[in-house]
Amino acid sequence: MTFPALAEGDAPSDSKIKVGEHAVAHLWGMTFDVDTIVSTSVAAVIVLALAFYLRIKITSGVPNGVQLFFETVTVQMRNQVESAIGMKVAPFALPLAVTLFTFILLSNWLSVLPVQYGEGEFITPPASDINYVYALALFVFIFYQGAGVMRRGPFGHAKQLLKGHTGWGPMVFINIIEEIAKPLSLSLRLFGNMFAGGVMISVITLFPFWISWGPNAVWKLFDLFVGLIQAFIFSLLTVLYFSQSMSLEHEKH
Repeated sequence: MTFPALAEGDAPSDSKIKVGEHAVAHLWGMTFDVDTIVSTSVAAVIVLALAFYLRIKITSGVPNGVQLFFETVTVQMRNQVESAIGMKVAPFALPLAVTLFTFILLSNWLSVLPVQYGEGEFITPPASDINYVYALALFVFIFYQGAGVMRRGPFGHAKQLLKGHTGWGPMVFINIIEEIAKPLSLSLRLFGNMFAGGVMISVITLFPFWISWGPNAVWKLFDLFVGLIQAFIFSLLTVLYFSQSMSLEHEKH
């Protein structure tokens, strides 16, 4: 997606804001967004490194910063899982929620690295690529649908999906649309916020460096907060979708 310069005379006539464009590679007849793959790989390596470091350094005494972070996230997510589903019903939901939160948070925070090039960031947040958020949402969608089948059985799960909150009749189509909208809203909410951040960074880089460093620093600090909120919302909605998918008919009030 390309936007013209903000105003004539504010930037060179050939200046453009390029957002949503990716460095691509073609292999086996498929197109790969190289920058998204690199960003996702960096985030994944950081998550794994933190996990191994925590495994080695974990202690029952005074926790270090990494342990304190994971303990805080785990406690918060455990409370959400227990109130929504129950740990005995879905013990796998807690590690999934913690992993998703940490991975998405680090992916979002890649944009605050104090480096940039030309028209944008050196390492773009992968959530600004629609393919990344669709993949995450599809993974969550398949996972909680599978959990629902395991909990209710294939026919019981299909019955609950079609019946939904509105009952049988013409509203069945609304229930189907609602189920399809869940992964779409889950992914597009994350994508929209991080894509908008990329737009802002591209706009800021149009200004001379002696002006742009201030707004750039302020915006990257704001990006920290936005990235945290979006990671939490994604993980929280994942837990809630698991709760809806695994609830039994007689448990509804």
